[in-house]
Amino acid sequence: MSEKDLSVVVPLFDEEVNLSQLYARIKPVMEDLSKSYEIIFVDDGSSDDSFSILEDLHTKDKTIKVIQLRRNFGKASALSAGFKYASGKVIITMDADLQDDPKEIPNFVKKLDEGYDLVSGWRFKREDPFSKTISSRLFNYLTSIFTGVRVHDFNCGFKAYRKEVIKDVSLYGELHRYIPVLAYWRGFKIGEIRVRHHPRIYGKSKYGIRRLFRGLTDLVTVIFLTKYMTKPLHLFGAIGVLVFLIGLIINIYLLFIKFLGEGIGDRPLLLLGVLLTVIGFQIISTGLIGEMIAGTKGKDKEDYVIRRILD
Repeated sequence: MSEKDLSVVVPLFDEEVNLSQLYARIKPVMEDLSKSYEIIFVDDGSSDDSFSILEDLHTKDKTIKVIQLRRNFGKASALSAGFKYASGKVIITMDADLQDDPKEIPNFVKKLDEGYDLVSGWRFKREDPFSKTISSRLFNYLTSIFTGVRVHDFNCGFKAYRKEVIKDVSLYGELHRYIPVLAYWRGFKIGEIRVRHHPRIYGKSKYGIRRLFRGLTDLVTVIFLTKYMTKPLHLFGAIGVLVFLIGLIINIYLLFIKFLGEGIGDRPLLLLGVLLTVIGFQIISTGLIGEMIAGTKGKDKEDYVIRRILD
């Protein structure tokens, strides 16, 4: 697979009404920017005519590659598939709903040239319903606080990466929104630019309240992956020792008052003390098991299945 200067990766699900117009917007920008480029559409199990439209575009323009997944695996898996087959030195990701403006792509490349490894888009004036915007702001604020990565818009799918970044980061679940965090903790330099954001005209958003909750639970996963993946005992050990010590202190206190002649057999505090010491020991054991797993096992299998590729 020959290396390109630029790859544009577009994950999509049921976006048949937007694809032709999106291609028409991306094509002239890429022609002006580089003569060595590719546009990779990843159909994440669409149930409409998205693949047929992409098949026609591929027939007319061989700079287009199409990857069709067997079912809807989610955006992170679609991006992983696109990343795997992208041959560009720089990879641009954007959504297929026409809300991202391809004219911003040169600005991403220019920002990368300043020495950044990953540049994230910031939809400064976001053209979305208020309910979606306010929940996203809360999510971005919490993510920035807990991870220490100062990015305003983790949810923005419009990003630019050096090839080294996407080859180093593994995605699954809802972790696509946390790529800046994962890259930051791997030592890559993260930047951000403001981008224009257009209102959605055709189709409907795939965003829902369940996706927000999945994103928040994945925040816990990311914190664990970045800080404790290779040293789980530091997390479980600290919690386990704390719980164990509280139980031990309770038991020592009860033992002391028993020596003073007081009965302790019917005290609920005795049950609590024993319970905490046992639970603390179990948590520490979990950390030790995690240490063994971290040292012997890695993620070596994709969590998506490709139906076909038009290359």
